[in-house]
Amino acid sequence: MGIFSKSKDTGNPPRYPEKLSSQFSGALRTFSFWIANGTVGLPLLEGVDYRAELFASPSVMEQAYAIFANVIRLSDDGTPTNEKHAEHRAAQYIRSYCDPTYVVHPPFEDWEVELFG
Repeated sequence: MGIFSKSKDTGNPPRYPEKLSSQFSGALRTFSFWIANGTVGLPLLEGVDYRAELFASPSVMEQAYAIFANVIRLSDDGTPTNEKHAEHRAAQYIRSYCDPTYVVHPPFEDWEVELFG
C-alpha cells in the first residue's frame, strides 16, 4: 500500500496519511535551512540579498513556502520526487519580488501560487 489508500469504484475519496514522510520532512527542513541562511535557489538568487525582504514583508516568505508546498510532488511512499524544481519555483518568486526586471519563465500557474487556509 502506498501513501494514499484508494478505494475501488466506491466513490470514496482517497485516504490521506496521518503523518508526512520523513523524506518530505527532510525536504522541507532543507528548504527552510536554505531560506534562512541565504542560499535557497542558487544560482538564481546568487548575489540577491532576499532575507531582508522576507523579514520586512512576511507575506513574501508565506508565498514562497506556498509555492514550494504546491509544486512539490510525492511518490506513493511519500518520497519527494521534484524537490529541486519546487525550490526553483519558490526562488523564482523571491527573485521576481526582489528584482522587478526578472521575468518568471514559465509564468506561474494559478495552482502554483494559491494560498490555502
